[in-house]
Amino acid sequence: MTGEGAARTGLHARLCGPALTVWAKHDRDFDGWLPLWRHMEDSAAVAGRLWDEWLPLSVRMLIAGALPGGESDARRLVVWLAGVHDIGKATPAFACQVEQLAQVMRAHGLEMRSRQAMGADRRLAPHGLAGQVLLGEWLEERHGWTVKQTGQFTVAVGGHHGVPPEHGQIQALDHHPDLLRTHGPSRTLWQRVQEELLEACAQEFGARERLAAWRTVQLPQPVQVLLSALVIVADWIASNPDLFPYFPEDVSRTGTERVVAAWRGLDLPGPWRAEEPAGDAQELFANRFDLPPGAKVRPVQETAVELARSMPEPGLMVIEAPMGEGKTEAALAAAEVLAARSGAGGVFFALPTMATGNAMFPRLLDWLDRLPAPEGTRHSVLLAHSKAALNDDFVDLMGKGGRVAAIDVDSAEEREWRPSSQSRSAAAELVAHAWLRGRKKAMLSSFVAGTVDQLLFAGLKSRHLALRHLAVAGKVIVIDEAHAYDTYMGVYLERVLSWLGAYRVPVVVLSATLPAGRRRELVEAYAGKATGKAAASFDAVSRAGDYPLLTAVAPGCVPVMRRPAASARGTDVELERLEDDLEVLADRLKAELDGGGCVLVVRNTVRRVLEAAAVLRQRFGDAHVTVAHSCFVDVDRAAKDAGLLKRFGPPSKAEDRPQTAHIVVASQVAEQSLDVDFDLLVTDLAPVDLLLQRMGRLHRHLRGGEEQTGRPERLRQARCLVTGVDWDAPVPAPVPGSVAVYGAYALLRSAAALLPHLDGGAEHPVRLPRDISPLVQRAYGDKPDGPAAWAQALESARTRYEEHRADQAERASTFRLDAAARPGRPLFGWVAAGVGDADDTPAGKAQVRDSRESLEVVVVQRRADGTLATVPWLEPDRKGRALAGLDLPTDQVPAALAARTAASCGLRLPIQFSYADVMDQAIDELEELHLRAWQVKDSHWLAGQLILPLDEDCQTQLAGFALRYSKSDGLEVTRA
Repeated sequence: MTGEGAARTGLHARLCGPALTVWAKHDRDFDGWLPLWRHMEDSAAVAGRLWDEWLPLSVRMLIAGALPGGESDARRLVVWLAGVHDIGKATPAFACQVEQLAQVMRAHGLEMRSRQAMGADRRLAPHGLAGQVLLGEWLEERHGWTVKQTGQFTVAVGGHHGVPPEHGQIQALDHHPDLLRTHGPSRTLWQRVQEELLEACAQEFGARERLAAWRTVQLPQPVQVLLSALVIVADWIASNPDLFPYFPEDVSRTGTERVVAAWRGLDLPGPWRAEEPAGDAQELFANRFDLPPGAKVRPVQETAVELARSMPEPGLMVIEAPMGEGKTEAALAAAEVLAARSGAGGVFFALPTMATGNAMFPRLLDWLDRLPAPEGTRHSVLLAHSKAALNDDFVDLMGKGGRVAAIDVDSAEEREWRPSSQSRSAAAELVAHAWLRGRKKAMLSSFVAGTVDQLLFAGLKSRHLALRHLAVAGKVIVIDEAHAYDTYMGVYLERVLSWLGAYRVPVVVLSATLPAGRRRELVEAYAGKATGKAAASFDAVSRAGDYPLLTAVAPGCVPVMRRPAASARGTDVELERLEDDLEVLADRLKAELDGGGCVLVVRNTVRRVLEAAAVLRQRFGDAHVTVAHSCFVDVDRAAKDAGLLKRFGPPSKAEDRPQTAHIVVASQVAEQSLDVDFDLLVTDLAPVDLLLQRMGRLHRHLRGGEEQTGRPERLRQARCLVTGVDWDAPVPAPVPGSVAVYGAYALLRSAAALLPHLDGGAEHPVRLPRDISPLVQRAYGDKPDGPAAWAQALESARTRYEEHRADQAERASTFRLDAAARPGRPLFGWVAAGVGDADDTPAGKAQVRDSRESLEVVVVQRRADGTLATVPWLEPDRKGRALAGLDLPTDQVPAALAARTAASCGLRLPIQFSYADVMDQAIDELEELHLRAWQVKDSHWLAGQLILPLDEDCQTQLAGFALRYSKSDGLEVTRA
């Protein structure tokens, strides 16, 4: 029972009788079990391996810096805390749960009541909290620590199941000492066993001789978080019975043998060990980004590399530069330098949407392929959003490098793997490692491209928050499109930046259009608010109107700014008002496209997109009008983006640019991270930073040299027609849909900033990039702006805007994490009154975005005979397999290919379905099609999904609305 038949080594050799009977793990199905001493050894050994082979240098340095003995102390502390983390299982409250194991302990004198006799009181002593109390008592009574000194260390034990205990929980347990040690004669034996286990761990793991020195330490809260996270990871690995089999199956192996086999089986890729690249920026960019012959690195890119190399220590860098200046490449080059200087073990590239994340992922893989690395180096890679399993690039990686629970790319069926399996895939240089794919572990991968929500979750009080902090603490963080995040998201972003500064994490922030006030907020959030003479440097940050502009600051330091030149090419864009009338729009485009050309029409709502497209198709024909917006099923949305890049991308990549007139009518999906190029732009009025983003899609590339002779003669001058406004009103009146999306104040400030260009016409164009910063600073400045006749309307709109911002900030702060407290203060109650689990789901995202919870469905087709199938318009996949019209049987799990294809047709229903009463009605109606056969483990693609069946005309009704879907136009919703 105790494993005493094995050679007595390690903890086993330091313990006797009753202590050897205490159990930690039990398998009810197979009646296997694991003694506590063995799990302690396993966990400590795993922690040591994590420290030596997996943890980035930057994290090791941060922990080591808090301890008198440096890295040696830090490793000992991590191993020791992982070893003692389950000491709370040596209590009656835990041990009584499995009667046959409790009986063995009773036979050795460890008396305890039955589980039933203890009743609900057991809940007052979860083993994590119990362990925290026992370890604290031992440090106080046996080693002279004070209560204030113990908590900062013991909280890693108390919080190893994801939530550090709260003061009230600790006090409640104090009133029930019988849960830790029974009353009566065996109480002394319980205490002796607990102390024997703790003393053995202290001696075995090298902590005994360091406890006196650690007693004077004040651990910073970031270090406490990292220690907690490492204990969690070590415990998870050591608790995996596939890696660490239970007794009696594995009673004969030594602890060393167990760990060697388990670590080999887990096969975790190590961290990135970046080396600062040699040579100048030109050489670096040529090697990493496959520059075409003769291409020169741009000034912004060169400055980013120089600044990353010259900062006093790696910190925050804000890169503000025009669209098309290569900010993404600048960020990756800077990240390589910053990682080499800081010891960061990876990169997280945070983007606004899943679509931009999907677009970034292959670019990240291409960059990784070009990084220098020793032979055999492997990197763990993740696409971090809720639909990553439908991304072909990511699934291909899973097929090459899966471990423990791999995805078979052909069958898309999950299969479990044990260390003895002979069917494992060969290791790949880039590995989407399966052990790291779990919801709570995924961000621990070294290289991640994903939505910004994953970063903002680090500022949200939620379970296992320590793991999210460990994930970001060891990386360089790149935040793209920083201007795209509103006040609500900004509350979380600033708090996350403050923690990243505390972790000394290098951060690169990218934006083409960042208000100066927002720049200062981000810099101060990371570096801390300055006082005295240093405040003047931060004042300069908020005044700087230069463009391009790079700002850098290290934690606790003053910021520095660099002002590189823009690339040689600029674009003058003539602005013109256009009446908000569809016939006027059609007439104007008919005239402009007389000689051909490609036009982008951007509308602020999907309804306006579809209305404009319908009129333009009547005038130009279906073949000459393309629609793009957010209400397409996932697979169609991806195809739309790919199609736009193929036809309207850079000259070197666009294969099928239309030779005759073509119009793309799009929503805001066209303004972010799509390298597309049009001859003429028509746009609804929008906040000026977003309007400038849209202008970045106008004459983005040279076609026929500086004179743009490759464009139709009439369209060689870049022009932007601004509509969506009643320009004839005393104060410009944006259409209601635009006001609902952006608010009246931002739209009026935008119109005011643009007035000189609108009135000046060809005589006063918007000069890109020169005018970007002045326009943004004017539209977002504190001073009133606009004609005197607008003053009352602007003031009224400003009042509503400020009230809305205050409301956003107040609501966001409800679950926002507190700033790091003073060193030495324990993390007790760190995530108290939080949200529970924070997942990458619509409900989870709603916690960090000021948006209504949306309703997602899987779109299928119901045939005339009532059977279900995948929708009929899908193209074959890249293996040539037909995807359209695949059978989806309702009485059994669909075939893997059909199920995955159906899942790829996910659709987020528009805002009409986000109101509580409509959503409830819609869910009730959708749940009428509850396919019990699909709600099983083998149906992981479709289990739990809401299914929206369309009839053979691709129509249906839902919650009082008529829905119609087409491959060309996406979803159209009207009142039934």
